[in-house]
Amino acid sequence: MKSRTAKFGIGQVVRHRKYPFRGVIYDVDPVFANTEEWWQAIPEEVRPNKDQPFYHLFAENAETEYVAYVSEQNLLLDTSGDPLRHPQVEEVFIRSPEGAYQVKSARLN
Repeated sequence: MKSRTAKFGIGQVVRHRKYPFRGVIYDVDPVFANTEEWWQAIPEEVRPNKDQPFYHLFAENAETEYVAYVSEQNLLLDTSGDPLRHPQVEEVFIRSPEGAYQVKSARLN
């Protein structure tokens, strides 16, 4: 499998191409790195290729907040500028006045 350069980066807000949820990226895998069982659980007609970047998101929809693992082909940049309400976002990121999410610096003791 050949890995590709990721289109999105940590701190970017994205939305799913087909399903009504959005989130902020907190980690990127250059190729699929979840379990085979997880991949097989996706209906075959919408199952993504493994040889593309996959993104870990602090995600949310109208009802709830959760962690999602999504292939690059299923993501679009979210340009709404709306803040995310996921509780883990503020543990990891600082939101700039312009609305961008930046990773908090690690504190060294």
